Amino acid sequence: MSVFKYRATNKEGRSATGLVEADSESAAIDVLKEKGLEIVSMYETSETGAGVFNYILGRVSAKDLVSFSRQFSVLISANVALVQSLKLLVEQTKNVKLKMAVSEIADDIDEGERLSDALGKKPLIFSKFYVNVVRSGETSGKLDEVLNYLADELEKDYDMNSKIRGAMIYPVFVFFGLSAVGVLMMIFVVPKLTAVITESGGELPMATKVLISVSGFLRNFWWLIPLFAGGVFYGLRYAFKFPEAKFALDRFTLRLPIFGRLLQRIYLVRFTRSLHTLLIGGVNISKALAIVAEVVDNRVYQELILDTKKEIEDGNSISSAFSASEVVPSMVSQMMSIGEKTGKLDIILGRITDFYTREINNIIANLMTLMEPIIMIVMGVAVGLMVAAIILPMYQMASNF
Repeated sequence: MSVFKYRATNKEGRSATGLVEADSESAAIDVLKEKGLEIVSMYETSETGAGVFNYILGRVSAKDLVSFSRQFSVLISANVALVQSLKLLVEQTKNVKLKMAVSEIADDIDEGERLSDALGKKPLIFSKFYVNVVRSGETSGKLDEVLNYLADELEKDYDMNSKIRGAMIYPVFVFFGLSAVGVLMMIFVVPKLTAVITESGGELPMATKVLISVSGFLRNFWWLIPLFAGGVFYGLRYAFKFPEAKFALDRFTLRLPIFGRLLQRIYLVRFTRSLHTLLIGGVNISKALAIVAEVVDNRVYQELILDTKKEIEDGNSISSAFSASEVVPSMVSQMMSIGEKTGKLDIILGRITDFYTREINNIIANLMTLMEPIIMIVMGVAVGLMVAAIILPMYQMASNF
């Protein structure tokens, strides 16, 4: 597939520019003619670097979406026409997949579609949450304000996720690095050291026997490790297709020591931030909860949010389902109840989001502080056991002479 940039005129004689994906230039012309466009000029674009990489993967990163939303809000706030704003963004956007999507959205709007409907045609890029916030801005006539607010909230969410990923990089890197070094030592170094000990014919300590057994297994059956890892990966992917398995795993992760508490705060912030954004945008509470349930990627919280939606539709309080849940702090349900009674639920949700965002930052900072000594202790214990398994029998051999 190639990407072609074109300039054309529509049925009304207005100029239109954009990108189209096709196998050849003639195929691209046919695609545009089906849309009722008369080609003026066309040439194949040559994108390089991260743009093509993202295009091949078929994904648009959160950072790309944040950048697009911020630039879009600035252009709309400056009273630049909607179609012209999108065409300017086509030139500014580096991600090829997003560039093509924006170009097609501009064409759809030029043909009379609403922005939210055009965005809704790209569900892999623009979520239901994004589309509904934009639709609320169109309905209220405050599209510039809503886009600006949406960009702020997406940026906050991106920053939080970046901090979490950054905090996990160091321990994950150390874990895999130590695992690789340990496996290599077991396969190439330990057999040479233990060969001398085994030849002595004396009684070996249990630690040495275990070390020799593990080394022999890895030396002869190392290929089972990637096979087992692949089996676990695809097995979990298959299991997650069943709601019961996904629910069980999500509930288990929420009960993990230390990390369970962090995950609970992360899901709560996703819920409160998303619901706050939708309510500010003018989306009704029932529809907003249905959308937020898709944003929160945890089956336990999804079911809780959907139960809350049913409670509201039955005329009950929004906090009724939350107050009975063990994964939601009592402070959250109490504050939501107060916000509902005072008619300031959006403000209360914003404060809850700020509070738990700060708590997440504190937990991550504490984890980073504790991680280094924990890793040092684990390394010390592992090295100590390995050294004891080798040195102890050597010491016994030397003492027999």
